[in-house]
Amino acid sequence: MPDRSQYYTLGAFLLGVVLTSAWTQQWSSSPSRKSRNRQRPNVKDHEGSAEHDGIKEGIEGCIGNTPLIKIKSLSEATGCEILAKAEFLNGAGNSPKDRVALSIIQMAEADGLLTPHSGDTVYEGTVGSTGISLAAICRARGYKAHICMPDDMAIEKSDLLLKLGAEVERVRPAPIVDQKQFVNLARSRALEHTADPNKRGSGLFADQFETEANWKAHYAGTGPEIYDQTDGNLDAFVSGAGTGGTISGVALFLKEKLPGLKVVLADPPGSGLYNRVKFGVMFNTKEKEGTRRRHQVDTIVEGIGINRVTQNFEVGRELIDDAVKVTDDQAIKMARWLVEHDGIFCGSSSAVNCVAATTLAKQLGPGHRIVTLLCDSGARHLSKFWANKEVGGSEDDVSLESVLQP
Repeated sequence: MPDRSQYYTLGAFLLGVVLTSAWTQQWSSSPSRKSRNRQRPNVKDHEGSAEHDGIKEGIEGCIGNTPLIKIKSLSEATGCEILAKAEFLNGAGNSPKDRVALSIIQMAEADGLLTPHSGDTVYEGTVGSTGISLAAICRARGYKAHICMPDDMAIEKSDLLLKLGAEVERVRPAPIVDQKQFVNLARSRALEHTADPNKRGSGLFADQFETEANWKAHYAGTGPEIYDQTDGNLDAFVSGAGTGGTISGVALFLKEKLPGLKVVLADPPGSGLYNRVKFGVMFNTKEKEGTRRRHQVDTIVEGIGINRVTQNFEVGRELIDDAVKVTDDQAIKMARWLVEHDGIFCGSSSAVNCVAATTLAKQLGPGHRIVTLLCDSGARHLSKFWANKEVGGSEDDVSLESVLQP
């Protein structure tokens, strides 16, 4: 029998080549290998690209696309799916006002009203959140920020503004007809800056209450995100209103897609927006002769509630179907409930939103899906809304009915 060992050796060698080639091809196309390849991009291929492979362009890239979370305790208690847009996860000022602040600045840049690193300064009158967002984004884009705010707002807000490098003026609360009211003062400061030859750059009044950049930010961002995240399957949207830009912008977008959607305003004590929605008149009982207080909106809730008509609210008012009044006590109890049952530590306006969303769920009955907003963290409200408020233990010792009791 002839010696065939050389043929066996040659066959084994060729089989090894084939197997090695097949294994190499499979390994290089595997998901894990693709992932490793993506971690080492060709720099020349991406040269000039503002954003790729999940890398965001500056802090502005962290604004928007916030998650929609299910509030488990409220959903289980009502039989409805109560979802909250986690707006406190916006990456600049950690509130929905990030969207507005960026929109205002981008619009001003497009109109040639702001030039980076020229000394241009953005002026705004705010109770806190818009100012914080503006201060952060101004720093990121080469501008200064000057913020006027009432002196009865939580001190954490002005402290944070100062740490962000903004100039802060805390002024006594006053009605809008007073030229020293915080919004009017910010407008005046912007004009003074522009007219002063000794100051670099010019002043821009952000005008969050009236600028269309406000509601358009939510029409272009928040509304579409909610629609996509729910696959268009929702029954109601609930939100408080300060400037009115959020509820108007979201309503304008969602009602185009879902005409049967119920849009509901959540309104705190002292605000006239409830009556504006229900009866078409901006009025609150504290406006009665002999009962007017120093503060028109006398509440511990900050960021929502107002006693004057704004363009941002009016642009979407006819799309708001109903309104729910929420007391300070209800908001405080809801904030505690959310910590104790869900580990959610929120601010006052978020608590108001959740009271109204839960009230609406009780009215609609089980099986509905309701979306609201968690606006900012309770860490911004420690000295006022959360002052002297203790959180209970892990035992369930409070009913939701007691939380909702007016």
